[in-house]
Amino acid sequence: MNADSNNTTFLSTSESVEEGHPATAENAESDEISYQKSQVNEQEVNDSVVAWNTQKVPKRRVLEHPILPKDGEKNVLITSALPYVNNVPHLGNIIGCVLSADVFARFCRLRQYNILYICGTDEYGTASETKALEEGVTPREICSKYFKIHSEVYEWFNIQFDYFGRTTTKEQTKISQDIFWKNYHNGLTLEKIVEQLHCGNCNRFLADRFVEGTCPLCGFHDARGDQCDACGKLINATELKSPRCKICSQTPAVKKSKHLFLDLTKLQPELSSWIEKASTEGNWSANSENITKSWLQEGLKPRCITRDLTWGTPVPLEGFTNKVFYVWFDAPIGYLSITANYTDQWEKWWKNPEHVSLYQFMAKDNVPFHTVVFPATLLGTKEPYTLLNSINATEYLNYEDGKFSKSRGVGVFGNDAKDTGIPSDIWRFYLLQTRPESQDTVFAWAEFAMRNNTELLNNLGNFVNRALVFLNNNFNKKMPSIILNDEDKKLIALVNRELKQYIQLMDLIKMRDGLKVVLNISKLGNQYIQANKPWVLVKGNDDERSRAGSVIGLACNLTSLLSVLIHPFMPGVSAEIRKQLQVSDEHCVIVDSFVPHLETGHIIGEPKPLFEKMDSNKMEEFRQLYSGQQSDRNKGKPTEEEIKALEGDIAKQGDVVRQLKASKAEKSTIDAEVAKLLDLEKKLSLDIDAQTMKERNESSNE
Repeated sequence: MNADSNNTTFLSTSESVEEGHPATAENAESDEISYQKSQVNEQEVNDSVVAWNTQKVPKRRVLEHPILPKDGEKNVLITSALPYVNNVPHLGNIIGCVLSADVFARFCRLRQYNILYICGTDEYGTASETKALEEGVTPREICSKYFKIHSEVYEWFNIQFDYFGRTTTKEQTKISQDIFWKNYHNGLTLEKIVEQLHCGNCNRFLADRFVEGTCPLCGFHDARGDQCDACGKLINATELKSPRCKICSQTPAVKKSKHLFLDLTKLQPELSSWIEKASTEGNWSANSENITKSWLQEGLKPRCITRDLTWGTPVPLEGFTNKVFYVWFDAPIGYLSITANYTDQWEKWWKNPEHVSLYQFMAKDNVPFHTVVFPATLLGTKEPYTLLNSINATEYLNYEDGKFSKSRGVGVFGNDAKDTGIPSDIWRFYLLQTRPESQDTVFAWAEFAMRNNTELLNNLGNFVNRALVFLNNNFNKKMPSIILNDEDKKLIALVNRELKQYIQLMDLIKMRDGLKVVLNISKLGNQYIQANKPWVLVKGNDDERSRAGSVIGLACNLTSLLSVLIHPFMPGVSAEIRKQLQVSDEHCVIVDSFVPHLETGHIIGEPKPLFEKMDSNKMEEFRQLYSGQQSDRNKGKPTEEEIKALEGDIAKQGDVVRQLKASKAEKSTIDAEVAKLLDLEKKLSLDIDAQTMKERNESSNE
């Protein structure tokens, strides 16, 4: 956020409040008509007035670490899918997992639930080993490097984990092997000879991700050995057409190797019963149910749980000690081991199904491993593990006219977002507005700017600034007494209607709609001010001035409520509003009704605009800057020598254009050379912008 006032950038100014004008006169008229058309019934009004007159915002509970389940409370365990440490997370990864879980966790804390939000990096498996080979380092070194990168990206996005760990720990080995042994002793594992691809050139069996080829189902040429990115189907590496080793590009041969399988066929009856119960009683996103049912309908088959690798959790069974567990067998166990690294009392969360509700967040491609493989593994132990109650899986967030791809580096990644200079809360807002809850959505720079300028700047920011500036200028920052009339009671009832919906939506993890409700409440506030015209009342007699005080006092209380409701989505903006109100987080709690937040006589702080206008030209520059390969952008800011060389190329191309014009060459020839000149000038502009952004970011971090 930028707290500096700039009348050419910010639409919320003290002048607009004094004169009573929102962004445009046209908006003012539509606001007033919309507000006056809103209807509430007598019961809504009476209930709202009773709550306003009798209730207070309670103190916020402070959860002390280690957070443990408590009898008689709503104990909520929240996980977000463990990100691979083979690249920087892109915006689709962030909204699909950690950001969505963070919003829900923050909401739960504001509702006074007893919650624990854990996550961490998934560090074993071929993804890490492949990246290590690419960068010429050991797998452990690559994991440490990207663990730090992920931690920094999530910290910048203000993701509030209770604990963020990693899977390369002793606890991971201990718990994974214990779960395996229990399944083994319960007769739920099989030994099979399988055919695998073996690269003679590299002298090694090739794990799934070390093989690429043509998908046998859809014909996609760059399918991986475990899953096709194009059609999303799970495949075996030996099924690929024209397979090639990802390390050396040679064609591998098929060889035999002995492996362990989890007998999902035996587990299907018990698993199906659990799925039926959990999906009915819990809150499963529609895609989660559909994907899971599809797996069950096809019939579950024994699934291989070992790999011929060295980087992973070692298999303890004699005859298999030269192998490791398949990442999708032991990666979900990472939730348990990460919790165990957080507290040695981890079983109070993970072996307590009667008193703990487990909510899991992920993208839809992770669903079957969380609703089929992982629960089956835990059921196979015959121990009382906590299984998921609610699962929320997003569809895919695409980028402009293409797709994000970690493997190909296409799109905006976490470090890119930071380099733009756009505050993290603005990114959070737009990602949550475009969250792909029921279908794929698209990140678009033009829409990003439009949403910021209309819904944040003109709506939320305008209302907060109007209310606080008016109180500052006309009541010396002091909260006046509020005497409710019918208009005020109507507003409180309308807000309560929205507040009730907000709580219901957020409990159901309908985040886009929950955010929409916050903006609706802000619109009600703008409409209320416009309909009551306090700038006119304050210039009248004592009764009219008192009425102006009631209007603006109620508006400031609504501002305080908004600071709480916006907190899960935009915690930085929430903190800034509360700073301007001069209220602590002690009462930052979501209650069931709109009740007084600010006492008569309370002194607010200095009002400042909350948001900046986004320039469409700048957004177009960003669109072009981030439309290429991430690897190209990660080369760092251009050097002075590179900029000078580009300037030299521009000068030479300029001479070419001038000579062609002087010789009266064909227009098509001149136009072609002018286009080259413009491309060079645009590249220079983007390079200088990239350098400026890097320098500004480095300066801000000093």
